Amino acid sequence: MNARLDLPFPPMPLALTAPELVDFQRVRERAMQSLFESLESLCEGTLVVDRDSRIVWINDRYVKRFGFATPEDAIGKRVEEVIPNTLMGEVVRSGKPILLDILEAEPVPFVVTRLPLKDDAGEVIGAVGFALYDKLQPLQPLYGRLSRLQQELAQAQKKLAEERRAKYTFSNFVGISPATMELKRQGRRAARLDTTVLLLGETGTGKELIAHAIHSASDRADKPFVGVNVAAIPDTLLETEFFGAAPGAYTGVDKKGRIGKFELANGGTLFLDEVGDMPLNLQAKLLRALQEQEVEPVGSNRVIKVDARIIAATSVDLAKRVAEGRFRSDLYYRLNVLSVTVPPLRQRLDDLPVLCEHILENIAQRTGLPQRELDASALDLLRRCPWPGNIRELRNALEQATLLSDHLRLSAADFTNLSPATEPAAATASRADDDADAPLTPDDIPAYSEAVADFERRLIRQALAACAGKVPEAAQRLGLGRATLYKKIAALGIATGSTAAKAP
Repeated sequence: MNARLDLPFPPMPLALTAPELVDFQRVRERAMQSLFESLESLCEGTLVVDRDSRIVWINDRYVKRFGFATPEDAIGKRVEEVIPNTLMGEVVRSGKPILLDILEAEPVPFVVTRLPLKDDAGEVIGAVGFALYDKLQPLQPLYGRLSRLQQELAQAQKKLAEERRAKYTFSNFVGISPATMELKRQGRRAARLDTTVLLLGETGTGKELIAHAIHSASDRADKPFVGVNVAAIPDTLLETEFFGAAPGAYTGVDKKGRIGKFELANGGTLFLDEVGDMPLNLQAKLLRALQEQEVEPVGSNRVIKVDARIIAATSVDLAKRVAEGRFRSDLYYRLNVLSVTVPPLRQRLDDLPVLCEHILENIAQRTGLPQRELDASALDLLRRCPWPGNIRELRNALEQATLLSDHLRLSAADFTNLSPATEPAAATASRADDDADAPLTPDDIPAYSEAVADFERRLIRQALAACAGKVPEAAQRLGLGRATLYKKIAALGIATGSTAAKAP
């Protein structure tokens, strides 16, 4: 026998007379009573809980599925003590129904529905649940599709997590020179200390690789590694990029809003590349996020707690920018807790042979071309180059020589396409002096405008090569506005491919 459930429905005669049909309230109550009784008889199980999530009624079939002899053995117990994995308590707390769900139970799962019970004032006084099926065959097509979607979601989450993992370790920083070994020692020390790290060094030295390596060697290695190139993002979008945006915060925001990089990096590492290019108005907000370990999405009053280790990198002199008023001193001191300097290539020339071999192997694997080697004349030429673009420039020179030469063994003659900025400094200076001292005949005198244009063309090309093609940095070094430099590049016909300027 089932324990009797005293529902708040008045008894009704089985036959309704015409006057009673007019009484809509009584008809409604009778319909509710009939619906409950029908569901109770048809379903595999039915139970009712009170506002404290304690069972006040359960039928025989259902209670025996969970190892109780009679309903009386379960009445008064919290529903979780009788039915593990149930969400009846959640329905009571939220007051919202769960119309269709799968209750994982042994030996078979149930398809269930759960509804809140409310009094006349609308207050939740309990919940009622129905186990609709104890076999999933009727819902097998839907359940199968749900399982496939869950698998696809799990695979997508796994792939996304892998993309947010560090890609490099210290072994990927190739070299055995004293400068390289000291850098790795400092990097491993930084990895052990869960504090902010500031990576200093010229462009192209491998600061991002070191940031990945520090994360990989830290206790946060299994958490996300999220990188942001401050110089590559328009100033107007940086705040959203860092802190996210609430739904509808501005035109173009997704209906679900946008998650910021701080939140994505929660528990892991946030790498701020070229942090010296950050606008002043955002520096104050970044400082607050670092100090309080919390962010507030754009257009939202919601404060999100975050725990992200910061690794910042810059190729500019931050102390100088502080003195110039272009970088906040308090943010500088907050970032410069533990600084690590990544040496330029000219200070680790002992690494050049193994570096070139490693780069040439990568080029061969990527392009499918034969593996190239360097002879003594090529290595001697490369050692005498100043390499203002460092490893990035070296890679570019080796790739050009590989693509343009048919020789398996590259010599100095195969590097004739090196830009003037990477030719040996002595040769460049000598040629400049010769050009300056060489006498001119009247026919050799160029027009002033042509001479100025030629000088500008050579100067801009050299500046772009020295800055690894970064127009904003070249403009700053030349003392020009970014827009002005772009106009000159277009007017002078300067190529802006992989060997020259790249748009920010």
